[in-house]
Amino acid sequence: MKVSVERIGPEREEEVVLRCRDPEAAWVGRVREAASGSRRISAWKDGSLHPLQLSEIYYFEVVDDASFLYTQREVFGCREKLYEFERVAAGSALFRCSKSMILNADKIDYIRPSLSGRFEAVLSNGEKVVVSRKYVAELKRLLGV
Repeated sequence: MKVSVERIGPEREEEVVLRCRDPEAAWVGRVREAASGSRRISAWKDGSLHPLQLSEIYYFEVVDDASFLYTQREVFGCREKLYEFERVAAGSALFRCSKSMILNADKIDYIRPSLSGRFEAVLSNGEKVVVSRKYVAELKRLLGV
């Protein structure tokens, strides 16, 4: 399979064009999902199951063997383990930022250096998250720094 990427100017709209023999193939659906940012994960709140788009999630955290998804204003329980969520989020703006957390780089308002090579990320909802020094390189790559 051939993959081509073309750099365009700000005056043109970004697009993904797929040329394939079988438009119903499983990989076509995954590419559509990734391009549209519409991948979903289910999470619990008040006894109800809520489908969330990955783009809505600010961060995913594991605390005392319980998993939580944080959106702009709400916290949801989640059944996925950290490594499972990391697999679901692969290829998106969500990245591992510490031993127990996955952070959405698209939700970062700004970052600033912290102690011992770590960084503090201030999210667009005002929350502050520490990025461990082990994951700072990935943060910089995602932010284009």
